[in-house]
Amino acid sequence: MTQTRRHTADPTAHEMLVHARSIGVETAFDRYDKQQPQCGFGSLGLCCRFCWKGPCRVDPFGAGPQKGICGADRHTIAARQVARMMAAGAAGHSEHGRHVLHALDKVADGSLKTFQITDERKLLEVARRMGFTTEGRPVLEIAGDVVAASFEDFSNQHEGKAPNWLKVLLPAKRLERLQKLGVIAPNIDMGVAQLMSRTHIGCDADPLNIILGGIRAAIGDLNGMVLATELSDILFGTPAPVITEADLGVIKPTSVNIALNGHNPIVAEAVCRVAAEMKAQAQALGAVDGINLVGVCCTGNEVMLRHGVPLAANYLSQELVMLTGVMDAMVVDVQCIMPGITAVAENFHTVVVTTHDENKIPGAVHRSVHPENAVEVARGIVELAFDAYKRRNPKQQHLSDEKSTAIVGFSAESIVDVLTRIDAEDPLKPLLDAVTSGAIQGIVLFAGCNTTQVDQDMNYKTMGRELARRNVLVLATGCGAGAFAKDGLMTQEATEQYAGEGLKSVLRALGEAAGLKGPLPLVFHMGSCVDNSRAVTVASALANRLGVDLSDLPVVASAPEAMTEKAVAIGTWSVALGFPTHLGNIPQVTGSDQVVKIMTETAKDAFGGYFIVEPDPVKAAEKLYAAIQERRRGLGLPAGARS
Repeated sequence: MTQTRRHTADPTAHEMLVHARSIGVETAFDRYDKQQPQCGFGSLGLCCRFCWKGPCRVDPFGAGPQKGICGADRHTIAARQVARMMAAGAAGHSEHGRHVLHALDKVADGSLKTFQITDERKLLEVARRMGFTTEGRPVLEIAGDVVAASFEDFSNQHEGKAPNWLKVLLPAKRLERLQKLGVIAPNIDMGVAQLMSRTHIGCDADPLNIILGGIRAAIGDLNGMVLATELSDILFGTPAPVITEADLGVIKPTSVNIALNGHNPIVAEAVCRVAAEMKAQAQALGAVDGINLVGVCCTGNEVMLRHGVPLAANYLSQELVMLTGVMDAMVVDVQCIMPGITAVAENFHTVVVTTHDENKIPGAVHRSVHPENAVEVARGIVELAFDAYKRRNPKQQHLSDEKSTAIVGFSAESIVDVLTRIDAEDPLKPLLDAVTSGAIQGIVLFAGCNTTQVDQDMNYKTMGRELARRNVLVLATGCGAGAFAKDGLMTQEATEQYAGEGLKSVLRALGEAAGLKGPLPLVFHMGSCVDNSRAVTVASALANRLGVDLSDLPVVASAPEAMTEKAVAIGTWSVALGFPTHLGNIPQVTGSDQVVKIMTETAKDAFGGYFIVEPDPVKAAEKLYAAIQERRRGLGLPAGARS
């Protein structure tokens, strides 16, 4: 390891990194070191490559060029850079949703038999919220209505008409505010296309106007996310609490090990189905425990919550699962998949399988998966893992026993189900009572990624503990949820050890109501990064119940290790919904004081939400807690302790 950086706060990942370097295998952490020093212009958002007159850069110290060749200054360049990230993030999440939508469309019209509607209850609830009649109608006919409304969110061309899924998700007050500010596009694709158009050479140069265009795309990102989450629940089942495990110790030498990596659940669902059917074949090869599926990144979170599949790694650790020497196949779909995984796999027997025609990696085996052939192709993928199993080299095995128990599966519906056991007539009342009394001071959603800019998982682990001891209810998604799961914070023991007395009493009461022998876990795992809309669903229910806007609630968000374009889009819509939103690494816009002011001050005036940039995790927790106290004072609620 380098002398100045440990690179990861996960002890198991650290040990595996030491092993990787001892055998000469390069990982993302090594490639990060080789990139040092990184480009200072790019880090400040002052490098522009939007045309071939350049690349251009602006000197942050004033001695060199202050404008690009076309005349764009630091503010225009920085605004264009970050806005285009919002567009790409929205495209990623909405394309995920589009894949699931097309599958549900074929289920609804009877042409797809591979999958079926798993959660009819949720389908009916969604249909009713969209205004469709459900009584006495066939389920598939109702599904067709929901599908049509969802397709409209990709196609409506009429300004002023709010997309259907945003109307389902958001309180009327917030929806009206966003419409007045002109940041709701008629459809998801339009918001992305318009932003790409306005940031083309020779178009929009006003930084505030550019950022507003970015927010418009980011709201489309939220639209695509809620669509993807809700339709996935309808097709594959809505998560409910399940006990599983996390960290590299979930990989078993006595099994055929298959890692499921990426974001789209369609491929993983098919592999889960056929793996159960092919257990005997694995045992016939000598794998006494059959097939062991493990999760990586957000596909891992999807199957973790729906099937209890253990999570081996979050984003930055994805290469490390192969260093165990017993990972037989890694099956990938879309988003956050490192191209470097095939270079690591070449050192072992592991086969990497890509499954989406628009997402291929040199060195991988490609198997084209579509909803119609998903199960058939999944069988072939498992057979590839069998072939790889036969090539295992015992001398390359470097196993870990480290793993943590994780209680996961806290969808909005499962939270309400637990609350219903306390008050069936008014399920939200127990949670509201806890917030208004001060037993729960507020709610924080941890979202986002891992980045090599900070030691992996450290900010999550530190901030989660700091806020929980201040009686803040902790929700998590994506790689942040993976960090908490690996660290043992999704357990009853963590609640007893780290929660403040008020939060602990609430989690004990909810655990008892849920039939557990002890409290609910300290951190609620709500799903993959696309599932951040689950937290918005909870917040919207509270806002509607209290008759206030989202910006009035003691609810905050944090992306302490933000990295992707999707994370930029998520953080942007979080601010637009009215939530104070923390970033733990410095966003690449600081070369423009105007853009910084727009994100922190102008946004607060317009939307009620704003960005808090703080790399120190203890100070960040303090600032989020202060934001919660500001919201509590606004609602006339009693303040909590200062520390």
